[in-house]
Amino acid sequence: MSQYAINLLFVGGSFALYIGIAIWARAGSTKEFYVAGGGVHPVTNGMATAADWMSAASFISMAGLLASGGYFASSFLMGWTGGYVLLALLLAPYLRKFGKFTVPDFIGDRFYSGTARTIAVVCLIVASVTYVIGQMAGAGVAFSRFLEVSNSAGIWIAALIVFLYAVFGGMKGITYTQVAQYVVLIVAYTIPAVFITLQLTDATIPMFGLFSTHTESGLPLLVKLNQVVTEIGFSEYTADIDNKLNMFLFTLSLMFGTAGLPHVIIRFFTVPKVADARWSAGWALVFIALLYLTAPAVGSMARLNLVTTVFPDAAGQVESYEDAMSNALVYDERPEWIKTWEVTGLITYEDKNGDGLVQFYNDKNEAFADTAEARGWNGNELVVNNDILVLANPEIANLPPWVIGLIAAGGIAAALSTAAGLLLAISSAISHDLIKKTINPNITEKGEMLAARISMAAAILVATFLGLNPPGFAAQTVALAFGIAAASLFPVLMMGIFSITMNSKGAIAGMLAGLVTTLVYIFTFKGWFFIPGTNMLPDTVEFWLMGVSPLSFGALGALINFAVAFAVCKATGPAPAEIREMVENVRYPKGAGTALDH
Repeated sequence: MSQYAINLLFVGGSFALYIGIAIWARAGSTKEFYVAGGGVHPVTNGMATAADWMSAASFISMAGLLASGGYFASSFLMGWTGGYVLLALLLAPYLRKFGKFTVPDFIGDRFYSGTARTIAVVCLIVASVTYVIGQMAGAGVAFSRFLEVSNSAGIWIAALIVFLYAVFGGMKGITYTQVAQYVVLIVAYTIPAVFITLQLTDATIPMFGLFSTHTESGLPLLVKLNQVVTEIGFSEYTADIDNKLNMFLFTLSLMFGTAGLPHVIIRFFTVPKVADARWSAGWALVFIALLYLTAPAVGSMARLNLVTTVFPDAAGQVESYEDAMSNALVYDERPEWIKTWEVTGLITYEDKNGDGLVQFYNDKNEAFADTAEARGWNGNELVVNNDILVLANPEIANLPPWVIGLIAAGGIAAALSTAAGLLLAISSAISHDLIKKTINPNITEKGEMLAARISMAAAILVATFLGLNPPGFAAQTVALAFGIAAASLFPVLMMGIFSITMNSKGAIAGMLAGLVTTLVYIFTFKGWFFIPGTNMLPDTVEFWLMGVSPLSFGALGALINFAVAFAVCKATGPAPAEIREMVENVRYPKGAGTALDH
């Protein structure tokens, strides 16, 4: 059986499973559509939450960023996991106690303001659509390779599949679909990682293999990796960085953004009790840890495999790296996996010196220019998209075809699970908070569900269109979404729970200040509304404010949000007495009713 047929078998089988579950668990009411009826078991919800949260950025792109970025890219691990702890401890149980369907629902009632609710809807849509762009970009990478279609066609296929099971199943269908997707993605991620660990090291478990001995050279794996990447002009994989402020703010932005993500927060509305919300968070952390403890090993081994594919002599213990790097891969003899990925356009080759060999190195390193010239290199000839490394890893390591098919299904599951959760958050915000609570309070339940499905379909189209030209790699685009959520939603949720006196004017002013400043900063460097060519300044460190990148600005946006909100609140007086009493009640979550349908 050909590799293409095996890929179709794994991917098609997983699609049939997801759509079958969605039909079986089809939502028949708004309560089932929004919160799965409020009766999901904590373990089930924890697994669904893990799948919802571990997106294409986690499965596809994070290890690629770790492979290319080394130590700095560990911010993704620290920020995302640290933010989940904030969410589990500081927000989830209290929001479950409040008993609402959506994040804007909580903000609108807590701050006794339709305007606050509407602004929260806007913040949610902006953050979620940006996040979905990253998912669609990641899904396009997976589909383009494993179904052997163009990247654009892959994105449209992903959009169709999400439409089929998310629009009809709602939260009820998505919950059980995400349980299946978690099983698929975690098996698909760990099995190839174990195979590759056994090939490269003397360990079995990937997280231990990262710190074990590289079998072929006899050196510690990270020492070997540092040697081969510095020989081609890159900094050491484990090298420290100079801009600690940017790294700190980036980690903080990811933490705040994780805790403010609406599609994850609404998962805690689906369990019966407050205690179940806490247990769901604990189980989700366990399920997430299985992938996140494996990712650093996958990233480092992918980087080593890539370099030693281009320079095979560098794999062993060599006396002269000069000789090893001279014996580069002959392009006409390149492995089959490179040929396959070239079709997608995610690997490109240009023979700049006409020698028929593949020269892969950091040609932006001015200090390495003399060395490159002495070797006869006239510029980097191989460009590899970071997002392909996890998906290509089994092929690079010559693993069995069924493993490649498995990781195809896993990568697609990761992208689709989060896309579905985000689209549900968008549709519920539009249909429930904007239409039912603001525009047409008398809308019927049937009309509300129709509005939810139409708005979800529209959101899919917008996200797909923007996903065709994303503002960065999947994980970078997702980081922008986290920054927007950090600057707009996280502060108002925290103040809504822990500040008894915070009033509606302060919350509204804070959300607007955080959202606008963060968007303006991001659009200045990434282009207005992420449209290519509309950026006002180059996205390089010399133009960033105090060296803070657009990916990191969300933390500063959050501080602006807090500062403006408290200043306005102090100038306009505290919230009414009944609101302060309600907040006190929410602060002591000794039980909760069902999610309110009103």
